[in-house]
Amino acid sequence: WLPMREAGGHKGTFGHVLVIGGSEGMSGAVYLASQAALRAGAGLVTAAIPQSLNPVMEMKTSEVMTRPLPETEEHSISMEALPTLLNLAKKCDAVVMGPGLSRNSNTLSLVRNFLSSVAKPVVVDADALMALAEDPVFKPNPQATLVLTPHPGEMARLMGLSTKEVQNNRLNMVRTCAAKWNGVAILKGAKTLVADAQGQVYLNITGNSGMGTAGSGDVLAGMVGSFLAQGMAPLKAAATAVYSHGLAGDLGAEKLGERSLMATHLLQFLSPALKMLEEKQKEGQKAVRHRLQ
Repeated sequence: WLPMREAGGHKGTFGHVLVIGGSEGMSGAVYLASQAALRAGAGLVTAAIPQSLNPVMEMKTSEVMTRPLPETEEHSISMEALPTLLNLAKKCDAVVMGPGLSRNSNTLSLVRNFLSSVAKPVVVDADALMALAEDPVFKPNPQATLVLTPHPGEMARLMGLSTKEVQNNRLNMVRTCAAKWNGVAILKGAKTLVADAQGQVYLNITGNSGMGTAGSGDVLAGMVGSFLAQGMAPLKAAATAVYSHGLAGDLGAEKLGERSLMATHLLQFLSPALKMLEEKQKEGQKAVRHRLQ
């Protein structure tokens, strides 16, 4: 399923991801998601962040472009940023919204207004999920394909249930969530589930307990956004990201152990994980050509 890399391709060929997030004390989430989008193959990544975080992000990363935005008194992105964000989204191929965003009421209103207007694939992650949970009747722009990435607690808030109820019925929950938002849902956890609105489900077999650490979900969100920007269909983009994210975690655990695994290690081991998949892809293509001959 990995998109083929054109030999004559350039940074515009491989997709542009817009990552929207960050707030005071949470710059790391945007950094991890942005870096993951690049590591997963996107040609361009722009991080849209509160203006007070811009000096920090400029220091943290060399490859990611930044766009400082108007902010609230709590140093999260404010509603005043909406026109700028919509213009940025028009120039990008996919959006990741939520890493480190904060639950400021003004910022969550911005999320809903953005999703009601944008017409691109959007990964709705972390605090952006809270904006949906706060308004159960909210409907996004039908031209926007949403990929929701809740952990069990976030899924419980989205569905108006307890976390225990979600965990006791994970398969039905992920299908119901995907159908409710007419998109794709990723229910994270051991044996992560990925579903689309038609009820098709993938159960992931990679990953380990070392991935239960801060920032792991931000890496996954960036990867999903990257695969969407590279032209993958939403369900395949989500499933491929979940599988390769877990594979990176398994390679990291094999080298470092599960206990010490961190989100930055997932970035480090994402490259060899994707290389493994690409090599298997090439082997499969050679086998098909051989049979045709």
